[in-house]
Amino acid sequence: MSKTNINVTENLKNNIIAAIEAAQSLGELPEGDIPAFVLEEPADRSHGDIASNVAMAGARVFRTAPRKAAEIITSHLNLDNSFIEKYEIAGPGFINFFLSDGYFAAVLKEIENEGDRYGESDFGKGEKVMVEFVSANPTGPMHMGNARGGALGDCLAAVMDKAGFDVYREFYVNDAGNQIEKFACSLEARYLQIYDESIPFPEDGYQGADITERAKEFADIHGDKYVSADEKERRDALVDFALPKNIAKMQADMEKYRIHFDRWFMESTLHESGEVKGVVDLLTEKGLTYEKDGAVWYKNKEICTDLLLKEGKSQDYIDKLELKDDVLIRNNGNPTYFAADIAYHKNKFDRGFEKLINVWGADHHGHVMRLKNAITAIGYPGDKLDILLMQLVKLVRGGELVKMSKRTGKAIQLSDLLDEVPVDSARFLFNTREASTQMDFDLDLAIQQDNQNPVYYVQYAHARICSILRNIEAEGIAVRKCSDEELILLTAPEERELIHLLSSFDTEIISAAKDYDPTKVTRYVTAVATGFHKFYNACRVKNDNESLMQARLALCKAAKTVIKNTLTMFNIDCPDRM
Repeated sequence: MSKTNINVTENLKNNIIAAIEAAQSLGELPEGDIPAFVLEEPADRSHGDIASNVAMAGARVFRTAPRKAAEIITSHLNLDNSFIEKYEIAGPGFINFFLSDGYFAAVLKEIENEGDRYGESDFGKGEKVMVEFVSANPTGPMHMGNARGGALGDCLAAVMDKAGFDVYREFYVNDAGNQIEKFACSLEARYLQIYDESIPFPEDGYQGADITERAKEFADIHGDKYVSADEKERRDALVDFALPKNIAKMQADMEKYRIHFDRWFMESTLHESGEVKGVVDLLTEKGLTYEKDGAVWYKNKEICTDLLLKEGKSQDYIDKLELKDDVLIRNNGNPTYFAADIAYHKNKFDRGFEKLINVWGADHHGHVMRLKNAITAIGYPGDKLDILLMQLVKLVRGGELVKMSKRTGKAIQLSDLLDEVPVDSARFLFNTREASTQMDFDLDLAIQQDNQNPVYYVQYAHARICSILRNIEAEGIAVRKCSDEELILLTAPEERELIHLLSSFDTEIISAAKDYDPTKVTRYVTAVATGFHKFYNACRVKNDNESLMQARLALCKAAKTVIKNTLTMFNIDCPDRM
């Protein structure tokens, strides 16, 4: 909804309230609180541009038939300078309003004036938001879940930025703890096997070919120097060699994916600074831990139960959750991932972030409640931590499930995907399905250069508009600004429908930001592309009526602006030619 559209809606709401108050003051409607009512777009545009249920919503207060109440309310409406041309009372008492020609002209002028800034709003009021996403384990290559999470997280951050939030992107690198110990043991075994094939491999070790490759690279440099070294020295040397290479590979993959993080936050810094120990001490001071079997435990079951009871949940509901306590410090003295996670989120709030958003895989669903409640338990706003759970993604080709890379014969990694699929397609297609739904990513579709591929379809609409403008100018016709009198010539249904679509750009962005669902904007820009194609096929842009031609060119430029602003917001190319 453009600023013009917002003003129309706000003014109309205020006018309706003033009309009710006027009717009440004259005794035509009984005194009482004005009911909450809505103003919305009807599904069928022939029923008006804006519809209100105020008469039906107020039936109890007005103590009269809704249709009669609607007649009374509209008799007091002052619609001067409101962009409302007329109204009709329909059905049981709906009031349908029709926008004036001037409204459509005002929308196009606003888009022209705003340009690259069109679609921005101050909805977020500058609230500091951290979006943490991908955060892949650095012990191995990134996979398809990371590919989907990267596109969703980055585009979510983009819409929130456009909606007026102060957004910060962060990647949390788990470079400490149990997984790094397992990484060290796996590297050690593969390294030693180069010189003695009988060396056993850990049962729970990382089996990936990347581990073997890193061990071989290490051996190529150091030879058998570390075969006879102390175990700790050998493992530390292997990790110090392999981990930076893995992290550098992740960073390179993210850059190739056009994802730029404000910070790659290392978990190890939380341990080195004493923040992990500090948060365990804090929980202990609050009486929220206990010792058992040489380990320190967090009273997760007790805390979650108390909070759920306060929320009004029944004991039967709570029992079905099968809540359990969690280890914070293992009996070997090492902190758990959960302890570090609490410290990390405390650190985020301590850095001044007011809202935290994490994009996680759906397999982490059991971790959501205990983390939010632990944050609350240490005195921080757990309700300001929101976690977007993302379902699995499957790759398909020719309708068949694909698990192995044709190039390497190994499990497909993010880097394999980006070698085969254009980045534009990956970023767009991963944002065509909500995070909460399982997704089949069609590799054939992703590389198609036709209108079946959604990103190509949208890019083609932009390129087509650029071509129209170039051809017009090549004929010596100057594309100029239009007057209101010229813009109100755009009365064809396809013209009006496209302007309606363009006017709702910032509304779609705000809705996407509120719901943490950037796929809304992807669907929206696809609808804009469709609306443009319908308009272009139905309405001849170049024609003998110079004023009408200039108005239609203005509509073309407005559609071009919205498509470009959407694609560039999502870091997707916006070609002038295709």
